[in-house]
Amino acid sequence: MSDRLVRADNLYARIRDCARCPLSATRTHAVPGEGSLESEIMFIGEGPGMNEDRQGRPFVGAAGQFLDELIGEAGFRREEVYICNVLKCRPPQNRDPMPAEVEACDDYLQEQIALIDPLVIVSLGRFSMARFFPKAKISQVHGKSRAIGERMFVPMYHPAAALHQQSLRETIREDFRALPSIVEEARALRPGPTGPGEAVVEEPAARQIPLFE
Repeated sequence: MSDRLVRADNLYARIRDCARCPLSATRTHAVPGEGSLESEIMFIGEGPGMNEDRQGRPFVGAAGQFLDELIGEAGFRREEVYICNVLKCRPPQNRDPMPAEVEACDDYLQEQIALIDPLVIVSLGRFSMARFFPKAKISQVHGKSRAIGERMFVPMYHPAAALHQQSLRETIREDFRALPSIVEEARALRPGPTGPGEAVVEEPAARQIPLFE
């Protein structure tokens, strides 16, 4: 078993047993994340919904089906990418994440970023985007990539937005179709190979940078 897989198993076990915030009392299952541990692309959603809470897997409901379509249109397969959420447990009635809940899960997310060490991080939805770009408006910056260190960040609408607002569907598709070129651009930022455990996580600094001006 590889060191990266051991680290992932350990992280997932801690997430499934987590009792840091009140969401642990209302969840059915925690949802750590899934996908290739060597993926170049990491998708970060906001939090599990009803179906995700039942199955313990991210993006398995209607929004997840649309995400699978979008990933395919971008030229990838779901099993080739990595998918997780800012929150690891479902908020009751799918309400918005609370700041304390986001904070409770934050080091889990940082561990995942360091573990996968993706070339591209795609935030899905405004709460995920706010984790990296707290002052940005998703309607203004969606689909616009930004390099920070040796990684590209791309805020995008959450796939569920298209289920509630059909006019956004083609916009989201267009943003996803740009992913291959963004990955190519990100590869140029990191010319040398990076092994497990060598990732530099730039996210805390990213919060202080005025973006997309």
